[in-house]
This record gives sequence, C-alpha cells and structure tokens, in this order.
Amino acid sequence: MSTTDRAPGIPDPLSYRLKRQLLGPPLVTARLRKEKLGNRTALGVLASDCVSSSAYGTEEMLRVLVPVVGVAAFTLVMPVTGAILLILVLLTLCYSDVVMIYTRAGGSYVVARENFGPDVAQIAAVALLVDYVVTVAVQVSAGTNALISLAHLVGDDWTGIDHLQLPVSVGMVLILAYGNLRGLREAGRVFAVPAYLFMAAVGLMLLVGAARWALGELPHADVRAAGAVALGEPGDGWLYGASLFMVLRAFANGGSSLTGLEAISNGISVFREPQGANARRTLITMSCALGVLVLGVSWLAHVTHAIPYTDGTPTVIAQEAHLVFGGGWAGTAGLVFVQLATALILYTGANTPFTGFPYLASFVAEDRFLPRQLTRRGHRLVFSNGIICLAAVSLALLLVTNANVDKLVALYAIGVFTAFTMAGSGLTAYHLRRREPGRSWKIAVNATAAIVSAAVVLIFAVTKFTEGAWLVVVVFPFGVWVLVRINREYRAEAAALEALPPAEESDRPRRQRHVMQILVDAFDPAAFQALRYAHELRPDEVRAVHVAVDAPRARHLAAQWSGTRATDVPLEVVDCPDRRLERALAELAADTTADGRTALTLLIPRHAYRTLLGRLLHRGTAERLAHALEDLPSVAVTVLPYSVPGRREGA
Repeated sequence: MSTTDRAPGIPDPLSYRLKRQLLGPPLVTARLRKEKLGNRTALGVLASDCVSSSAYGTEEMLRVLVPVVGVAAFTLVMPVTGAILLILVLLTLCYSDVVMIYTRAGGSYVVARENFGPDVAQIAAVALLVDYVVTVAVQVSAGTNALISLAHLVGDDWTGIDHLQLPVSVGMVLILAYGNLRGLREAGRVFAVPAYLFMAAVGLMLLVGAARWALGELPHADVRAAGAVALGEPGDGWLYGASLFMVLRAFANGGSSLTGLEAISNGISVFREPQGANARRTLITMSCALGVLVLGVSWLAHVTHAIPYTDGTPTVIAQEAHLVFGGGWAGTAGLVFVQLATALILYTGANTPFTGFPYLASFVAEDRFLPRQLTRRGHRLVFSNGIICLAAVSLALLLVTNANVDKLVALYAIGVFTAFTMAGSGLTAYHLRRREPGRSWKIAVNATAAIVSAAVVLIFAVTKFTEGAWLVVVVFPFGVWVLVRINREYRAEAAALEALPPAEESDRPRRQRHVMQILVDAFDPAAFQALRYAHELRPDEVRAVHVAVDAPRARHLAAQWSGTRATDVPLEVVDCPDRRLERALAELAADTTADGRTALTLLIPRHAYRTLLGRLLHRGTAERLAHALEDLPSVAVTVLPYSVPGRREGA
C-alpha cells in the first residue's frame, strides 16, 4: 500500500495537514520528469539571471567613477565597458567548450571535480553556492529599485516610498521560496516571457535613443540634481585624473554584468538532444544579447549623462528610459514598459537560484561533502531543504545590507569569477591530457579565461575589500574547510561500516543469555505496555527497574507495584542518592553484562503527548538516557512511545 493511501482511522498529524494546506497535495515520485526545452524557450528560461544584470552593471561602474572624475566618468565608462565585453567573449568561448564536453548539470563544479578531484572541486562548489545566495539578494533588490524608480519618475512626489526597499525585497524572497516549495518549475514556458520582454523593451529604448541622438534631440540628465552622487573634478591625462585603482574598482563593479553566464552550463540537462550543440548555440545567442544590452546601456549613459543616486533610485536605466521616451502619454507608456519589464526579469532572475542552488547542493551532498538531507526531495518533488537554506541565507543578507544593491555587488563577482576560474583551469587541464584537433587553440582560450577571471577575483578582493568583499574572502576558505570536514566524517563512517565482519558473523547472536530491563518511572499504563512488549519478545529474563532519585516517591511506587495483580514481575529499586540517573543506569547495565555471556536490552517507556501544551508541560528524558548508554558494549536501548490520550479522549 502506498504511504499516501492511509488506512482509515489513522489521522494525519497537524504539521502534515498544515503542509498540505500550504503546499498542496503531495506529488508521487512517479510524476518526476525532466522537461526538455527547445533553444528559444531555454534561452528565455536560463538567460534571465545573465541578461538582467545589464540593468545595473553600468550604474555600478558610474557609482565608482562619478565621485572621482565627475562628468568625465560618462566618457571613461565606454573603455571600461569594452574591457568587460572582451572578458565576455573569452568566457563565452570557454563555456562553449564546457557544454560540449560536460552534459551533466553542474557547470564548473563538474569540470573541477572531473579534472582536479573532489577536494579541489569544493572551491567551485563554495563559489557557486555563494553566487546563488548573493544572486537572489542582488536581483530582488535591483527589481525593487526598478519599481521604486518608476514611482519616482511617474509620480509627483514619491520620495517617501524608499523605505519600502527592504520589506518589498524580503517579501519577494518569501514569495519565490513559497512558490518553489509548491513545485513551481523554472522550466515552464512562462519563465521565458520576462527575458524576451526585457530584451524588447531595452532594444526599443536603444533604437529610439539612437534615432533621437542622431537628430540632436536627446536631452541630458541633470547631473547636479538633489540626491544624485556628488560630482568629482576631472583631471588631466587619458584617465581624466582617475587613478588606476579607481578604474579597476569600476571594472570590478561592472564585472557584475557577467554574472549568470554559467546558467546554461548549470542547466544543460533541460536541453533537447544533441544537448551540447543546442546549449552552445543558446549560450552564444545569450552572450550576444548580453553584449548588446551592456554596450547599449553604457552608451546611453555616455550620451545622456544619466547619473546614479545615493539612495539607488531612480536607477540609471530608469533615467535613460525617461530621457529617451520623453513626456506625454507615449513617453510614460515607454517608461512603464521598460521599468516593469526590468523589474519582472530581475525578479525572474532571482528565481533561477531556487532551482540551481538545490540541485548543486544535492550534487555536492551525493559526493558526501554536504549533509545527505540535501539530496532528498520533499512534499512537491523539489529539494525543499536546499530551497529553505537558500531563502534563509538570502534573507539574512538582505537584512544585513538593507537590500542595498551597491553593498551587495561588493559580495557578488568574487563567487562567480572564482567559478569561471575553476571552469577555465579545469578545461585547460582536460585538453593538456588529450591529443585532439585544435588542442593548442582550446588550451590558449581556456587558460586565458582562467587567468583573466582569477585577475578579476584578485582585483575585486583588493579594491572592494573594505566594502564587504572581506566577508567573502573569509567565507571561501572556511566554506571549503567545512565541506572537506563533512566529507571526512562521512568517509570515517563508511570505513567503519566496511570494517564490520561478514553477515554470517555479524548478524548472529554472540551472547548466550538475553535480559530485558524495563525502566519504570511511574505506576502508569506506559510501564505495563512496555512489560507486555518485553514478554512478546521472549527474552531469557524480564526485569522491572526503578532508579530511586526521590526516596518517598520510590517507596510509594514499590507499594503500588507489590499490591497490583497486573504483573508478576517484581520491581527492583536501585538507590541513587546523588540523583545521577544516567550514571546509575550505566552502572546497572555494566553489572548485568559483566559476565560476558549476557546481552541487555533496556526498554524505556516514553510518554508521547499529542497536544502542544502536553509536550511543553512534560519533560522528555528517554532520548537523553538512550544517548548516555549507547556506547556500552552488549547493551541495546529501545525507546517505546506511549501515546497519552488528549483531554476528550481521556474523558
């Protein structure tokens, strides 16, 4: 009989009934299917995280440059964007190689594991897990920024809504977690819509902006508006007075535009056959779209002087849309279209980690580097434990940073570029071991991608260290140590199991005599149920034992026991003047098994209360006692629950 077909008269517990109400009826394992996607749908589904980063990448560059070089930042942003696009080309070539060789979901983790072994692969695991957590926080914060920016630009006075940034972002994470716990699947066609809407909206903005610029009608933003980032004074030289350090900081911030590029390699299993070829075509298309969007948004910032604001709103892309489309109903419609599409794709991009994180965590747990609970599917056939962990850590990150995108970006690129480094290094090692056509070209591309990505990690760690990157720098080695430590524990357990004797020796009794002792705490039905159970097992001897931590109570219990006809087993009272119950039971067990011929089973009745009040009012000691005796040789402890009736049932 299936566990979902409960026998009549066996009620479901309250916790299960609540879960069923919140999440819906359970899905049986037979319904687990992998939906295969065509390239167009896969592009929309998997590109949200990557493409949406173009909404804030340029702004993060300007946020560093404007306070240093003033309006010269709008010129300097173009060469910095060009450098980022060169890295995009390198990483696209690298990950095109990844998806052709490794067709199992997992991306850089699988690459590192196959080429460097499981221990080194935990660097990639930590990098990706951190990336997923920060992605949720960044995407929902940026999505909320988009909505608040729309209110700023459309309404007359919406300055009072900035305080909603944190609660709206937190609420969105809770909604995404709840939807995924219900089994909301990323592979649904509906998740492809926001990516195409965003590309259409920004594409329209770029076309209209280019036309108005060519006609000389494109206005400039007010760079000295109240609340805007203060302008620095440009200097002389090709960097307009900006130090190399500041340019590298801007470059590191702009590197956040490339986050999500690994999404296709992480989700390659959703593609139709041939998976590698289809994934590569989709990856190249996504990279081209991202390159056009990043370049276009930076160019519009260059020509309109859209400037970041200290509180994050209105955003640069919102100002660009406002300037490009102008006033009137048509301009307002264009602004609303761009901002709603931006918010939608950012929130959709925040949903991507709710699939990627649990799957990656399950892969790592299968390799025994994370708790195996992360491999279990929950009520709706999703990895519920992974979803809950991701939501909890993301919420903590939002609360610590007050959902500020600029603060979160300081934590962002280190994780993703570390994963890029591991992918490039792994593929370099892969091709070095093989003799194949184009080997030299592939080694050169992947090695260059690895070196450049490692350089970005170093730049980011140094230039953003005091702005929060120190946290990731500390978390990385600690996270890798924790994963390796977990694996060491699992390996020790496996070694202990392998050391067990053969079945014909290990499952045969090694003692000639079996004694069962029932721990009696009170004269109640639980004790007599335990006695019946002990007799049904037919041991050589059954004893009833009471440890006397309270002498008057023990004498009263002994008098009740001797006067009952419910059992003929005498009650043995063990003195315990120092009230160390565990110690007294351990000494009794040791004395009973001291002859080397006797095996002891200690049966501990436990009162199970159905009501919350009952559980709060009655302290449970059975598990604590069992834990105290678990290491004694020839001693087994069994906890026997006795369900205490509720008030109505008792009546």
